[in-house]
Amino acid sequence: MSNIKRPCLLAALLTVLAVCGGDAVARIFPFGPRHRAVNDLANQFVPFHAHLWDLLRGRADGGLLLDWQAGWGTSFLPDYGTYVSSPFAPLVALFPRGDIEYAVYAITVLKTAVAAAAMTYLLRRLGPGVWWWASVLGASYALCGWSLAEGTYNPMWLDGLIAFPLLCLVGEWVREGRRPLLGPLVVAVCWVANFYTAYMATLGAALVLLVRLAVTDPEDGADGDTASGSVVSPVRGTIHSTASRGAVRTVLRAALTTGIGIALAAPVLVPVFLGSRHAHPGLVREFDPAPATDVLARLLPVTYSFSTPAAFVSTAVLLLVGALLFRREIPSRERWLWAGLCGVVVASMQWGPTHLLWHAFATPNGSPYRQTFVLSGVLVLAAWTGFAHGLPDRRALLGGTAVVAILAAGSLPSPFLTSWALLLTAVGLAAVAGALLLPRRGRYGALAALLVIGTVVGQAAATTAYADRERLGRLDDYPPWGAEHERRAAALAEADGWPAYRTDSGLPRVAGNDPLLLGGQGAAYYSSHTPAVLTETLTALGGGWTSRGRNLLSLDNPVTDALFGVGARWRDGKMVRGEPLPLVTVRPPGPPPAYGRSPFRNQELLLGTRVYEAPRADGACPVGTEVFLWAPDTTGTARLGPHETHLLGGRPKRRAAMTSLGMQREAGEKPTVPSPGGEIACLNHERLRSAVTVLRARAATSIEITTTGVRAELPPGARGTAVMAAPSIAGWHCENAPAESYGGLLAVPVTEGQREISCTFRPPGLRAGLGAGAGAGVALLLVLLSPRWRPYRMSSRLSRPVAPSGSRRPPPGPSV
Repeated sequence: MSNIKRPCLLAALLTVLAVCGGDAVARIFPFGPRHRAVNDLANQFVPFHAHLWDLLRGRADGGLLLDWQAGWGTSFLPDYGTYVSSPFAPLVALFPRGDIEYAVYAITVLKTAVAAAAMTYLLRRLGPGVWWWASVLGASYALCGWSLAEGTYNPMWLDGLIAFPLLCLVGEWVREGRRPLLGPLVVAVCWVANFYTAYMATLGAALVLLVRLAVTDPEDGADGDTASGSVVSPVRGTIHSTASRGAVRTVLRAALTTGIGIALAAPVLVPVFLGSRHAHPGLVREFDPAPATDVLARLLPVTYSFSTPAAFVSTAVLLLVGALLFRREIPSRERWLWAGLCGVVVASMQWGPTHLLWHAFATPNGSPYRQTFVLSGVLVLAAWTGFAHGLPDRRALLGGTAVVAILAAGSLPSPFLTSWALLLTAVGLAAVAGALLLPRRGRYGALAALLVIGTVVGQAAATTAYADRERLGRLDDYPPWGAEHERRAAALAEADGWPAYRTDSGLPRVAGNDPLLLGGQGAAYYSSHTPAVLTETLTALGGGWTSRGRNLLSLDNPVTDALFGVGARWRDGKMVRGEPLPLVTVRPPGPPPAYGRSPFRNQELLLGTRVYEAPRADGACPVGTEVFLWAPDTTGTARLGPHETHLLGGRPKRRAAMTSLGMQREAGEKPTVPSPGGEIACLNHERLRSAVTVLRARAATSIEITTTGVRAELPPGARGTAVMAAPSIAGWHCENAPAESYGGLLAVPVTEGQREISCTFRPPGLRAGLGAGAGAGVALLLVLLSPRWRPYRMSSRLSRPVAPSGSRRPPPGPSV
């Protein structure tokens, strides 16, 4: 086995052992009865991976550009680029559809293992050292607190954990003038996989490159003489000047490489960016830095908090970084630059302006320290730096131990500190320090490896188990996939009649994005790209939502079901049928509806006729009508006779949907509501059936739904406005007429004699992104053919690698 494969495989193995071991100790899925379906893992990542499974297997309603299943028809490319564009995501297709949670877990563990292998490869590439130490440090990076506490239930972020060492490797290629083709391609893959954390990883890799350039010995790189004082002052000045110019050129090449790589990813990135621009606005928050004691506490194992940086990295890393400061054999410039980089990254996480820089100039709605994995990576790189000069001596280890002890003492006031954190830190510190003091050969070398590996795996497994337990108690959790899900999905599949009518996954909901997870074509949808027009339309019609308008709920109402062509829906444990309109209807000439405050009146405006009645003077509805309550800010239970329904409102975070209280069966029976301020209306089903009959007579006679649009044949004499039962999101283009909005729905003017309409959907920014990608491809070709690059590349192959300033590279230590 080659010298590079063995360390990488060991790092991956240790990572899998720690993650799965910790989950098994916590008895969490898939190793026990406790589930992992919390927050966005249940609401977004599992459903979107399920939808990707459907796309790959040819079972989805829609395609890569347009999703017909969620939100009554939304753009899918921005969601693809945000949630499932990772190269690992297609692996879900290897699992059965019913095992989608197993698939997501396997991909999560695989990503973490690959991150360990990638960091190990980078460490071996940067300098010499005992091979198993590279594995241990690579695993320590992948098993950092950010990965175990946050990345595990946000698996899309783990692509950034992989991206950081890969982008640092690209920096090394640029510094040496190598891999001019592969470098931009790696950047492109990292940015497509997850642009958000790739952006953070790019910033971190840029800082690492600057430090690497600063610690490179210009004398060594110029004439190969590393002896102190062997170069006279004028020559030294010339060398320094040449080195400075070379560093500037390297930085410019790195910027060019990064720019080309990002531009190659533009066909995905630009639609994602514009999708965010058209999205319903989320919460705008002010950054509140965590107390210093909490930050120090999170450096230790077995701590958890949602709003502080999950900065844990194994005690082995902290000890080596601390010892680096006391190693006199390492040039002071190298020691203090790496230590300074660690300090700068920590400080930048706590300062408002640089916090915004790390997060693309927007404070996150959730965890405010999403860049913490970069700090872990920088600490690991600093820890490895010392191995180019051998192992630390007793003096350096004593100093490093004191540094770790001071950090632990500083964390004592933090409420997040646990007794297990102090115990594992103390035991790990003793084990690693002892391992570094043991002889490197024979059985002592093996014992040293076991001590260090046991520390890293043990601390990471304990941190994993603790985080697993804490998450379930602190975050929203949802039922895992089970027999009830299977029954509901089977019922939806059996009732499906798309595109003749929609089938809604209904209520009670499992989590956000039930149509993607269970099947059907409904209103429910949750994404960072939930269109503002969709939220506004659903709100005007009485819809409910959570997450400040981005997590839309299914709207169970006969009027909206008719308007949006819902012919079947899940309700109270069974499928119920409705009387839907076709997806395309023609409305008479006239202005579009202007919505007001009352959702009952807004539904009537969109329908074109009155179907609701006001309660009588005694507060009760007429017998035979269906009683509906709209109380968006109410939380509690509403009742009408034996029928009761639960409301969960309270803006700005949540809004309760319009809900049915059942049929009015007895005269004078009034509903009971938990608080005043709501509105009650009485739906006359006879009027609704008459209105549907009128609109059906003006509906399209033939409708063809494709993965990129819709085509409909209109009845003879059609005139006015053709309305499609889909939100008028940006990106629709229609033949012979501009796409318009009719009460928030896609609409096209129909002239006299017109018998057909045809509209296609192209996500905003796709054309510009394709153009940018093509331009980047041309630029990359020009770089490869450039004579300025070729001589540099050839000279770099002839020159030997540049060692850190003042170093004497020892031969690699014996294998253990």
